[in-house]
Amino acid sequence: MRIILLGAPGSGKGTQAKLLVERYKVPQVSTGDLLRAAVKAGTALGKQAKAAMDAGQLVSDDVVLGMIEERLTQPDAKSGFILDGFPRNIPQAQELDAKLAWLGRPLQIALLVAVDNDILIKRLTGRRTCSSCGQMYNIHFATPKIQGRCDKCGGSLMQRSDDNESTIRKRLEVYESETAPLVAYYKAQGKLRRVHGMDEVDEIFSHICDMVDAEIRPLQVKGVEAQPVVAAVTSPTATAKTAKKKKKKATKTTKKKPKKAAKKKAKKKAAKKKAAKKKVTKKKATKKKAAKKKKVKKKATRKKAVKKKKTKKKVKKKAKKKVAKKKKTKKKATKKKAAKKKKVKKKKAKKKKRR
Repeated sequence: MRIILLGAPGSGKGTQAKLLVERYKVPQVSTGDLLRAAVKAGTALGKQAKAAMDAGQLVSDDVVLGMIEERLTQPDAKSGFILDGFPRNIPQAQELDAKLAWLGRPLQIALLVAVDNDILIKRLTGRRTCSSCGQMYNIHFATPKIQGRCDKCGGSLMQRSDDNESTIRKRLEVYESETAPLVAYYKAQGKLRRVHGMDEVDEIFSHICDMVDAEIRPLQVKGVEAQPVVAAVTSPTATAKTAKKKKKKATKTTKKKPKKAAKKKAKKKAAKKKAAKKKVTKKKATKKKAAKKKKVKKKATRKKAVKKKKTKKKVKKKAKKKVAKKKKTKKKATKKKAAKKKKVKKKKAKKKKRR
């Protein structure tokens, strides 16, 4: 199987790639990983990539394609590969097609994991990674048991610096303008397969496997096997009997098949209904909680304001009282002083008269 994964940042294509690697035993070829490994190993292509990165430039398509070619010639990629992160635009896709055609290993499927932008923003802003073991969580969809702690190893959960809404919106805009045209490119080649990326991870993976098996191993999917031809002389009665038996069996299988499909459909419908109900309940509970919080906050603010007003009034009253007391004391002192002065003056005048 030779697959390329398409999808916006946060669509979950990385998660699906890991599951596909596990099931089909083919390597996931990520250009980011290839660049890091080549730079670390100090290969000729790695040195070229490092020089470009150190100069603050993008690594050229020739260097990236050279790394992909090197990787695809390794023994573990003999049965196939899953390309992730390249190509990002039409010129790169055309160069990749030419390179794979030269290797005699053209792409079989371009798999698009489609997700709404609102969900993508929630997924990316809510993304948290364990600093110790790398386990991924999401505060909206896959929360850890203890907030900020990894369930696996107890390590602290970190948020990527670029996982903020403004940066994510810019990344999505870039994807829409550059990478999204690849959908039309592979559709024109008849290689595009689309999967709804808003279901559960297992459900998405099941749909992908059905697509891959139908494309890569069609005979096994349909249950068609080469039957050995046995030359034997049989009586007409036996032949008729066998034909009748086969017909009966075929009718039985045909009857059984729609029943099974209907059952599966009903089950899927019920699961969808349950998920929708759960979503509504959750939304309702969140709304109720927010309203309650708002009410409590409003009450506390009002109480605080009343208390503040009361305290202010009290302080004002106290200050007024203090000023009045001070005024009274001052008046009393002035009166006393004046009386004393008058007395001294009177005494002085009396003494003068005597003389």
